[in-house]
Amino acid sequence: MKLAILSREKNNYSTKRLVEAAKQRGHKVKVLDTLKFSIDVEKGHPDLYYMQKRLSHFDAVLPRIGASITYFGTAVVRQFQQMDVFCANTADSIINSRDKLRSFQIMSRQNIGLPLTTYVKDKSDVKKAIERIGGVPVVIKLLEGTQGIGVLLAHTMESATSIIELLQSQKQNVLIQKFVAESKGKDIRAIVVGDQVIAAMRRVAQGQEFRSNVHRGGRTEQVELSDEYKETAILAARSMGLGIAGVDMLEGHDGPQIMEINSSPGLQGIETCTNIDVAGAFIDYISSWVDFPEFDIKQKLTLSRGYGVNEIIISPQSEYIGHSIKDSGLWEKDINILTLHRKGKVIPNPSGNRVIEAGDKLFCFGRLDAIKNLIPEKTQKRRRPKPKRLKKK
Repeated sequence: MKLAILSREKNNYSTKRLVEAAKQRGHKVKVLDTLKFSIDVEKGHPDLYYMQKRLSHFDAVLPRIGASITYFGTAVVRQFQQMDVFCANTADSIINSRDKLRSFQIMSRQNIGLPLTTYVKDKSDVKKAIERIGGVPVVIKLLEGTQGIGVLLAHTMESATSIIELLQSQKQNVLIQKFVAESKGKDIRAIVVGDQVIAAMRRVAQGQEFRSNVHRGGRTEQVELSDEYKETAILAARSMGLGIAGVDMLEGHDGPQIMEINSSPGLQGIETCTNIDVAGAFIDYISSWVDFPEFDIKQKLTLSRGYGVNEIIISPQSEYIGHSIKDSGLWEKDINILTLHRKGKVIPNPSGNRVIEAGDKLFCFGRLDAIKNLIPEKTQKRRRPKPKRLKKK
């Protein structure tokens, strides 16, 4: 495999480890400065130039796009995608995760724990918004801050409104989040590769600092995650569309709560803490996709007239619960299950003996009329009233 690593920091720990891991596995690897590309757009011939020379062929790209160059960096990644080069993280997935509000909006439709969050533009809405998420203390975050930069804790309504008004006067977009007191000064960083959590650590802040980032002096300790925390991290990364991610979670009373998703997680802290070859896992994941290339399954499988693909969610009332796939009658209806998603795990080409459970997501191919009959009619959704919160005296 010939791999390109997009990075402006050729000599930092993460980049050097990725290069080392790729070479150990017999791959050719080159570090390319993201800002030294030129993007040529032409009918039928998307192309890239690097340092004024036409870029040679690469099998795969591992983007390490810094927050300060998100726009141009994702444009370069998108161009690689147009040239049919496999990208460990796509341009859209990087953009989804980089914007905190956008990522939380996407995850809010999933069964993912999130701290109560609000976003306002008019300063007259700030106090009411803070009251809706349970009052102070609150955490105030810049939408595109990293490594704990642009994250502030406000203990009173007066300090919160003052900070927000100041940031907004500087044309900054901010999120306001309920402070998860039980997780003060600590969080979980889980590294997700594909559909697995390959390493995890707890980060603990030092002194009076409430931010646990290693870059802010936080110490680390290895941790064995429960299935709930693993499944939450995997689902969060998948909802962004990321193949490789660092998922930061708070340890709340009600379970894991997503704090942030990083499309270019640093390797030094996690590898030093866990002694796990995280860089090697990144390279192995990319190599597996190059050997077994990704393709648009919906486009490929809908070429036959009357046939198509769809996802079927097994509700608790489904008649298929408790039946094996071969005894369910799906095969007789000319419906084949390509993958089964269960509790954060993906089971490709499940065997006929596997028993169907409530909550299963079946990605099916078959006759469209038969598949449609399995999907319950959509009922009109009504907005549920929010539970009343006790006001603090």
